[in-house]
Amino acid sequence: MQITVHAAKSNLSKLIEAALSGEEVIIARGKQPVVKIVPLARSGFTIGLLKGKRLGAGPDFFAPMPADELALWEGAE
Repeated sequence: MQITVHAAKSNLSKLIEAALSGEEVIIARGKQPVVKIVPLARSGFTIGLLKGKRLGAGPDFFAPMPADELALWEGAE
């Protein structure tokens, strides 16, 4: 589809939808094509990016807390 700049100003939302649905949208000055509206490539979210990689040892949440740190949590100074 080729459309003039003037018509594009009043139909921008429709032109964007047309481009997103795969239609080629060209804007022209008079009869001279000057720009093309194309959708941007969407980067997808990848699940399992670190699958199979060794991340190292994490903290042991069940290990007893050191006495000085425990005292801070309990409000002792």
